[in-house]
Amino acid sequence: MNLIEQAAKRRLEELKRAGIEVSVPSAPEVPVGAAVAAPAVVAAARAPVAPPAEPARRSREVVLDLARLEREGYLVPSQARSELAEQLRIIKRPLLANTRDAEARAIPRANLIQVVSAMPGEGKTFFAVNLAMSIAMEVDHSVLLVDADVLRPSVLARLGVEPAPGLMDVLDPKQNLTLADVMLRTDVPKLSLLPAGTAHAKSTEMLASAAMAELLDELAAKYSDRIVVFDSPPLIPTTESRVLASRVGQVVMVVEAEHTTHAQVTQAFAAVEQCPVVLSVLNKCADRGARGGYGYYYSS
Repeated sequence: MNLIEQAAKRRLEELKRAGIEVSVPSAPEVPVGAAVAAPAVVAAARAPVAPPAEPARRSREVVLDLARLEREGYLVPSQARSELAEQLRIIKRPLLANTRDAEARAIPRANLIQVVSAMPGEGKTFFAVNLAMSIAMEVDHSVLLVDADVLRPSVLARLGVEPAPGLMDVLDPKQNLTLADVMLRTDVPKLSLLPAGTAHAKSTEMLASAAMAELLDELAAKYSDRIVVFDSPPLIPTTESRVLASRVGQVVMVVEAEHTTHAQVTQAFAAVEQCPVVLSVLNKCADRGARGGYGYYYSS
């Protein structure tokens, strides 16, 4: 017993003799031979905790009514060896070749393909859907079909898909939406959709905006294997297609056989002259069946 303990013991005895009860907390029992560690304060340095990563956004998937599309004359995957499929193979080859050799041919944004017509009713949407479906059958490419006819969108309706936010909503800064928020995956492998979205009074200005240029850069560069097909408004009665044509790599002009006049075709070609590559498709040929056939040629 050390001196401190002896002094404490004597003091306790003095208090007891004076009639004062003092309670002494008992020390915890320590096994014989065990080392008693003095209490210590350890300062643990806490590293800053990073916030949990946001889950990757995944586009919503929609189911296409392929049976109805086939009945209405559209190309579907089950028709891979049909006459329509063969016609589209001929048409898409120069488009894909331009995409593959874009740098050598000096075609910026060659994988952005705009489908237009001079006037309404010439079959541009029918062709755009078929072209996208044909490209989706490629081994080395996927395709995004954009309903850029923001004045009278019809792609989703033809495919049997409910209207949804899309292109115009992404361009509207008030909406704060990204492509991932509005793109739709389909049950056709390698085919995705971008709806036209909410109608806007300044649609031409929005398509000509810096936000649209950034969006086109993202579409052109994000996936090297993806072809983007735009179904856009007819050229003569609107201005939206002219703006878009100056920003894509290739234009396909759909011309209705025995209907579109030479003057209309000439005016339509003049409207897209800023695009580096313009091809034409002759639609509804009388000698190619009830739904019409296709032909193509480069514009001069």
